[in-house]
Amino acid sequence: MLRFVSSDKLKFFDLKTIILFSFLVASSLSWGQCQDTSVLDNPVMIPFLTQMVANLTNDLGQEISNRSSFCVEDPSDDWNRAFNFSSNMDFLIDCMQKNNGDIGQKLCTVAEVKFYFNYLMEVSLSSNYLKPNRNCNLTTWVPGCEPGWACGLGANEAVDIREANIIPERTQSCGTCCQGFFCPRGLTCMIPCPLGSYCPLATLNTATGLCEPYTYQLPPGQTNHTCGGANMWADVGRSHDIFCPSGSYCPTTVQSHPCGSGRFCRMGSTSEKPCYKLVSCDANSSTQNIKTYGILLIVVVITMLFIIYSCSDQLISIQTRRQAKSREVAAKRARETARARQRWNAAKDAAKRHIIEISGSFSHRHNSVDSEESSILKQESRPSVDDSALSPIHQAGSVPRQSTGNKKEQIVKDIHSRSQIFKYAYSQLEMEKERALENGNSINISGVISMATNPGVIKRPLIEVSFKDLTLILKGKNKHLLRCITGTLKPGRITAVMGPSGAGKTSFLSALAGKAMGCSMTGVIMINGKKESIHSYKKITGFVPQDDIVHGNLTVGENLWFSATCRLAANMPKAEKVLIVERVVQSLGLQSVRDSLVGTVEKRGISGGQRKRVNVGLEMVMEPSLLILDEPTSGLDSSSSQLLMRALRHEALEGVNICMVVHQPSYALFQMFNDLILLARGGFIVYHGPVKNVEEYFSGIGINVPDRVNPPDHFIDFLEGIIMTPGTSTGVIHSELPIRWMIHNGFAVPPDMRADARALLSNETALAATAAGISAVNMGTAEQSFAGDLWQDVRSTMERQRDKLRLNFFKSEDLSNRTTPNLLAQYRYFLGRIGKQRLRDAKAQAVDFLILLLAGASLGTLAKASDESFGATGYTYTIIAVSLLCKVAALRSFSLDKLQHWRESASGMSTLAYFLAKDTIDHFNTVIKPMVYLAMFYFFTTPRSTFLDNYIVLLCLVYCVTGIGYVLAIFFEASAAQLWSVLLPVIMTLVATRPKTGFVKMLSNFCYPKWALEAFVIANAKKYYGVWLITRCGALMKSNYDIRDFNTCIMVIIFTGIISRIIAYFGLLIFQKK
Repeated sequence: MLRFVSSDKLKFFDLKTIILFSFLVASSLSWGQCQDTSVLDNPVMIPFLTQMVANLTNDLGQEISNRSSFCVEDPSDDWNRAFNFSSNMDFLIDCMQKNNGDIGQKLCTVAEVKFYFNYLMEVSLSSNYLKPNRNCNLTTWVPGCEPGWACGLGANEAVDIREANIIPERTQSCGTCCQGFFCPRGLTCMIPCPLGSYCPLATLNTATGLCEPYTYQLPPGQTNHTCGGANMWADVGRSHDIFCPSGSYCPTTVQSHPCGSGRFCRMGSTSEKPCYKLVSCDANSSTQNIKTYGILLIVVVITMLFIIYSCSDQLISIQTRRQAKSREVAAKRARETARARQRWNAAKDAAKRHIIEISGSFSHRHNSVDSEESSILKQESRPSVDDSALSPIHQAGSVPRQSTGNKKEQIVKDIHSRSQIFKYAYSQLEMEKERALENGNSINISGVISMATNPGVIKRPLIEVSFKDLTLILKGKNKHLLRCITGTLKPGRITAVMGPSGAGKTSFLSALAGKAMGCSMTGVIMINGKKESIHSYKKITGFVPQDDIVHGNLTVGENLWFSATCRLAANMPKAEKVLIVERVVQSLGLQSVRDSLVGTVEKRGISGGQRKRVNVGLEMVMEPSLLILDEPTSGLDSSSSQLLMRALRHEALEGVNICMVVHQPSYALFQMFNDLILLARGGFIVYHGPVKNVEEYFSGIGINVPDRVNPPDHFIDFLEGIIMTPGTSTGVIHSELPIRWMIHNGFAVPPDMRADARALLSNETALAATAAGISAVNMGTAEQSFAGDLWQDVRSTMERQRDKLRLNFFKSEDLSNRTTPNLLAQYRYFLGRIGKQRLRDAKAQAVDFLILLLAGASLGTLAKASDESFGATGYTYTIIAVSLLCKVAALRSFSLDKLQHWRESASGMSTLAYFLAKDTIDHFNTVIKPMVYLAMFYFFTTPRSTFLDNYIVLLCLVYCVTGIGYVLAIFFEASAAQLWSVLLPVIMTLVATRPKTGFVKMLSNFCYPKWALEAFVIANAKKYYGVWLITRCGALMKSNYDIRDFNTCIMVIIFTGIISRIIAYFGLLIFQKK
């Protein structure tokens, strides 16, 4: 096996295959040592010798493969490239003539060649001396021991070239080494130089005393000694003088020709290589300047990206304009149809009044008038030509009358074109407005009142939420967020949850929505009188968070439409979905900003009030049966709040159960609520009932609202302790209100409030009744030690993670009776949405490409490809730079819209579809970024490996680090993720490039830079052959690389990318906003 010593030793190995091949050459050249050697003077025998060498090489191919397989992928091909002299054997003929045909007398045996290569492993870099041997030692030092010289055997002696153990005695007929061979110092035999080397006879430079082109000197005191042949073949760092020089090519080991114009010759070349077109190569060029191709590639990539982004942006803009135009035309036509219908109704009413006026005078025509009136009414009931294709709205979950439902549903399904869809939607909206006006409603939105009184249509599924003794305790802190909450939320009503800060309003909504993570909950929550999980109704439950979590780089219409397509029934026709979205847009007053971007922190979009209404609209478009809103009116002015409330009131008229937290609403807004839940500090309820009865209840306990004071403001100020009731002995204090509410409704009173309850009771009977209902729960909070507090925190954290896992991985039974789009459909919807978002972030993408371009140019200029290390230094910098830049870019994929996804996943959207769509869109960057980087780096460094090999490795590397970037973006906050993105590539590359010993070797196997660097080096090393064979094997052995592992490295990098994506996906499921 081949082994390397420390850095101060020669980086070499025991090439048994070289030894064997040297034996093959030697044996072939000494063929007939027991025969008449004069036949070797005949050139006709050369082909026979060549064929013998080839046959012997094939016979020993398996042994060659076994002993040097780590650096020789194809033994036959590599050995032919190094030692196939069949194309020109002139140097052999010259050597035979020089030695009178007895060339075998001076060729090294296997034992001598083995001695030479074994010793090279042990000497330091500064030593040029072999160990003493039989022929060259302290007592015997013949001229053939000097570099470039060799000796033969005695006159009647013969040598067995196959001898692998004993060095023969060579001390006779010493002379210079033949050209095309090299003779090491300390050995008295010759070894053939490999192809790609230049081994002429040396000439003495009298000025320096060196035998040029080599670096050895003549022995002192020996005036008859002359310069001989080459003296060493080793790695390029040790024996660069026998390598065919750069700018020249060596067709044989004794010929060197300068490269012609239009061609280039790298170091160790055996032939000229033509330069590419559009590239000018001067004479004696060692490389071709292919920067022009890099510039052309950059131009092509930039042009392609410009076309993609520009055309896509134009297509989106054109599509938006066409939709807006179709919408305007449809709305205009619907309004004209509505006005025509109004004129017809007015004319019909005037005719009816005229008939009534003359009916007294012409009583004999009464029957005919009735008949005419009946005919007019029948004509009215028939739809007009414009409205013949329009059917009344289907609500999600609605069941039309059996007699006409199938026909109407088929009509809606037959509507496909954009103009027909908008015509249908706006005609329905105009008809609903008319019905609303006929019912005495002047609100300019959907005519749900007429539907509420229409027995032919069943509304959305009704959800009634009741809760009893609901108590919420923060785990680890033993702090009550809610306590003894009892009540009911009824469908078709809007319930306002109010109270001072810290009263548990948001906690109450979270408990109802099943989002109270990290808390222990006691009590009962029932859905429609049954003890069922609210998650079973997730598809028809809407939750509007306090923060406006919407996609800022989408328009208002795109946000609403995406929510509708993913959350409405999959079998609902597109026309119905468009109608629902248009109705929500009109009801929330968002018509003017429908095609405007919502905006982000960096880029201004719509106003804060409009953004708040979009936040609510995302839940309204999915037609929920239960709608929970956390402070939807915060930050809105009075008119915007009333507009939002009017929209919610009409949702309630359709049977929606609405519960919302509000902060000190105006009196007009307060009167729009149906019910009120008023919470006090500590999570106690002090009132739950109709809004119209709240003042009556509080006045009954001595809390009267002064004139010109808003009742909700007065109640909250009283709960805060800001105001007090007049009087000291009979006045009510705010801490008594929870107890008074419990006593008023006959609820159980907690033990720690028992004394206060007794003080409030006015008679023994009430005391006994109340005492009977007092709970026996011990509410004491004994003080814990530090270790106890620490254990409580750890346990609460573990329980919170367990709750998240249970929520995400253990799905509740779906009782909503709504089938939303499947995984494939949602993947398609996500793909379209994310594609639009990326096109609108084209500037950020362009910056990424520009930075990669500059990095490739900088590193390509500074880190030139080294022949000794096969460009390992430049590739190391490449791995660090590309990993850092691509990881930082990958962070944007999930860091920017993590909150939006958590909201969407909580509503039932597929996390897998979202993740796959993100990754699919990122594949565009995965394909383009390696090309952008290599367009500079490859054409500046000009390595011997092909552009395709480098692109494949870099493509897999970008895929891998993008997956790791996903993990960092999901598991860490933005600042920490960016820090890890910078540190990881550097640390892992340092580990991967350290000497592979013990634990470091094991650890490096888990570092992707190790496999990427190995793939780069192997791809480059395969292009080094001939005289480079020892250098290739030495470099691969030093780094513990195997030339056959290229595909393995690629697979490991891809596997790392896949594993990191799996981890990132599960992180999306597990980690939620704290």
